[in-house]
Amino acid sequence: MGNEACDLDSTVSALALAYFLAKTSPAPKAAFIPVLNIPRAEFPLRTETTFLLRERGVPATSLIFRDEIDLGGLHRAGLLSLTLVDHHVLPSADAALEEAVVEVLDHRPLERDRGASCRVTAEPVGSCATLVTERIAQGPPGILDRLTAALLHGTILLDCVNLSPAAGKVTPRDVACVSLLEERFPDLPARDTIFQALQAAKFDVSGLTTEQMLRKDLKVLSNEELALAISAIYVDLETFLRQPALLQDLDAFCRARGYAGLVAMTISFNEGNEPSRQLAVYSRHEPLRSAVCRALEEATTPSLHLQPLLSPWSCLGTYTQGNALASRKKVLPILRAALGGQGAAGGAGEEEVVPPPTPMNSLVEECPLAHSIPLLLLMEMMKMMMENLLRYMVATLEGMVANQYVLVCLSWGATWGQIPPLGLDEMVLPVDRR
Repeated sequence: MGNEACDLDSTVSALALAYFLAKTSPAPKAAFIPVLNIPRAEFPLRTETTFLLRERGVPATSLIFRDEIDLGGLHRAGLLSLTLVDHHVLPSADAALEEAVVEVLDHRPLERDRGASCRVTAEPVGSCATLVTERIAQGPPGILDRLTAALLHGTILLDCVNLSPAAGKVTPRDVACVSLLEERFPDLPARDTIFQALQAAKFDVSGLTTEQMLRKDLKVLSNEELALAISAIYVDLETFLRQPALLQDLDAFCRARGYAGLVAMTISFNEGNEPSRQLAVYSRHEPLRSAVCRALEEATTPSLHLQPLLSPWSCLGTYTQGNALASRKKVLPILRAALGGQGAAGGAGEEEVVPPPTPMNSLVEECPLAHSIPLLLLMEMMKMMMENLLRYMVATLEGMVANQYVLVCLSWGATWGQIPPLGLDEMVLPVDRR
């Protein structure tokens, strides 16, 4: 079962892993059912998911949604073993199902420990579909078919912004899995083609009401006193603020669901697939709105580099987000801490997990990570490392020099004693910092 946002990654990860388990399980009478963790009526709002499944010939009638299966009844009857993909903490409403969880596959930092009987895979990759691809690649040959490969391929590309280092989401393992899928199925659509189609479908909010835009990609944090909604909005803030009767719709949305406030995180991309982000913080409760705004403004792990914008209403704080790489996944711990650390069944103040910028950490002979990755994937990672190293270096160095006024010396394979001394006084002064 995927998470409550039920985005493309969550959906495809559930479908592909259930398929793999059904093909490889030694239990002949077990039924492996991928569950989409939303009511069926919500599914049309997941436009990129409906697009990809339709393109690949997967009818919506073949899917099982949360309101169509009684997980609680199955658990009470002793018939439920639950595998969580793309999340690892159940909401409080599903607390009774916790003891049925036997496995977790997620690409977020762990917020809680699981018992020894639960198999946990939590790795900082760009897409949970990458972890599912690696799992299938480690299994018996011949299990991976073209349909499953196409679903995983498109999902990783969308999640990792077409493997663009500038977007700050892709890791070498994501790149390796995309290459592996393309090697096994050379007739998969070109990366640019499928990414642009999925991106267009995901950001197509034409015809959606404000309430539907807020529900499209929604997460909720809560403590003992209140709940805070966090919505990803797939238009820029200026466009969002032009929605008809926006203030009334925000108020009605929060009142109807019992939310004390709402954070809208808008995202759009330029032609180079570089993200642009803005934030809007809405609440009729001034103390809550001030606390959330202050937490976001003062955040350091990561720093969001917020710049206040002129808001049309006093109950709505608006910002441009200078750190465009800080996605909702990285902002959630900040908001959780602002609520006192009780939200979403997780602790507060956890440190940001930064994936390695190059594959080298995974290829060191004695690195524990290397032992969990198939040899074929390691070879692919090495090949892709050599092909993509310059892109990683340029993006990283440009940011370092632009933001920190430093001079960077690169020396591949040399010991410290072999690096020639740099006369900084003579070298730095005449040179522009870029």
